[in-house]
Amino acid sequence: MFTSVPGARLYWKLEGRDGARPLVLLNSIGTDMDLWDPVLPLLRARFRLLRIDTRGHGASTAEPGDFAMPQLARDVLAIAHDAGIERFSVAGVSLGGMIGMELALSRPGQVEKLALVCTSATMDAGAWNDRISKVRAEGMAAIADLAMGRFLTRDNPVIYETVRRQLVTMDPQGYAGCGAAIRDMDLAERILRIVAPTLVVTGSRDASTPFEGHGEHLLARIPGAVHAELAAAHLAPLEAPEALAVALIPFLEG
Repeated sequence: MFTSVPGARLYWKLEGRDGARPLVLLNSIGTDMDLWDPVLPLLRARFRLLRIDTRGHGASTAEPGDFAMPQLARDVLAIAHDAGIERFSVAGVSLGGMIGMELALSRPGQVEKLALVCTSATMDAGAWNDRISKVRAEGMAAIADLAMGRFLTRDNPVIYETVRRQLVTMDPQGYAGCGAAIRDMDLAERILRIVAPTLVVTGSRDASTPFEGHGEHLLARIPGAVHAELAAAHLAPLEAPEALAVALIPFLEG
């Protein structure tokens, strides 16, 4: 299904039982909804799953330019409306978790629970600005090795090469636009106002948003947030799907 919003056409899928708890699954920058594929068999029987390709990613198209975190949150709300879902929980990886925090702040009445997977409320704006400039000037191949070094270990070469191929062939303008949303996000202090019950999931091998300086910040500032650590790098749904499901299910159903 597609939803049209100003400047973008957004692709989404809704699956699972009617009447089950709605759960929105959001992807990281540089990936699409397939990021969640290994976890789906463990979630599908329990939740009504709404997966979304972030604007400029996967099958979602977008006009070139800098995107903003509130804009990406509005995209999710527009899709949820078209899917007939009023209140939902969110599980987001990296950029998806940032969008989830923005949603929890802007629409506290709609976000039931929040699962923040390998994400952060504060990133190095200068480093992201450099990455955005490089992608716009030279294309995705220019940052592929840097990104993959943060995304995954090489424990599973098939997954590694699949994700790398997807990254290199994606729209550089979509990546750069979402990179600008990360660079410019204003979450670090505002997350003190999140009221949704929150689970912070960190990866012990995550070089991009490790517990130190990232996960610990979320836990210290989001009221009542709880923590789960997985043996995974940044893209935890691909590296530790079973362990991630074990962390998510009791939190979301409890």
